[in-house]
Amino acid sequence: MSSPDSAQPLWLSILRLLRWDKPAGRLILMIPALWAVFLAARGTPPPLLVGVIVLGTLATSAAGCVVNDLWDRNIDPKVKRTRNRPLASRALSIWVGVGVAIASFICAWVLSLYLNLLTFWLCVAAVPVIVLYPLAKRVFPIPQLVLAIAWGFAVLISWSAVSCGSTPAATACLGTPTWLLWGATVLWTLGFDTVYAMSDLEDDRRLGVNSSALFFGKSVSHAVGIFFAGTVILLAALGINMVLTGFYWLTLAISTGLWIWQYYRLCQKNIPHATYGQLFRQNVWIGFILLGGMIAGS
Repeated sequence: MSSPDSAQPLWLSILRLLRWDKPAGRLILMIPALWAVFLAARGTPPPLLVGVIVLGTLATSAAGCVVNDLWDRNIDPKVKRTRNRPLASRALSIWVGVGVAIASFICAWVLSLYLNLLTFWLCVAAVPVIVLYPLAKRVFPIPQLVLAIAWGFAVLISWSAVSCGSTPAATACLGTPTWLLWGATVLWTLGFDTVYAMSDLEDDRRLGVNSSALFFGKSVSHAVGIFFAGTVILLAALGINMVLTGFYWLTLAISTGLWIWQYYRLCQKNIPHATYGQLFRQNVWIGFILLGGMIAGS
């Protein structure tokens, strides 16, 4: 029996493989990279560098999606949310998937050549984390932490692209603000991706796949609340350290209010299944709200 996707044009199946039909996941990786590049440049980074960062996050995110689907091509058909992905439904062959992944990594590599030496090697260091994240779901109890570390590389790469010269002395150009933003990004990612994992909780339990939603069990909503609270604390410390002005604090207050509302919503009983995806997507808007505050408050 042919899959529903088998009649789709090849280009459309590849578009869906790259998840470009679902922009929230692409934008949410771009956000911490943009946070870092604008903060490091005090609100006015070179436009060409911003373009490289944007395209680099798109290429890296695309590669990560394809690698994930290659790892999970025999698991995804058993999960309602993922059963129609092109590799899971066999609309695309494994070799097409490998080819698209290689092409995406090559695009990211070409873009990284524009950057300084430290930034280039940070890009290289991020690749094993991206490739091994799907394996972490099989062997590590909190795979979302691996994803959060991958997201953290977006901060280090973008900040070093602004702050580090062509021959930096180790990581001396990455100071306290960099690591505060890195920590905030890691905790934020743990929060929103745990929310995302809650939508697959029963399927993951049935298939024996690890997730932070399973690991924290009945306390998962409180864990998300702690992750978001830690994000706020680190972003506040960042604002103090960088002496960011009033508009930043306004957007941080708005974001804090939205995270509190999300925590309250997650603590309710009998949440509609669609709510988890809605809360995940809301974090994209929260990220852009904060980005506006970082630009205006720098």
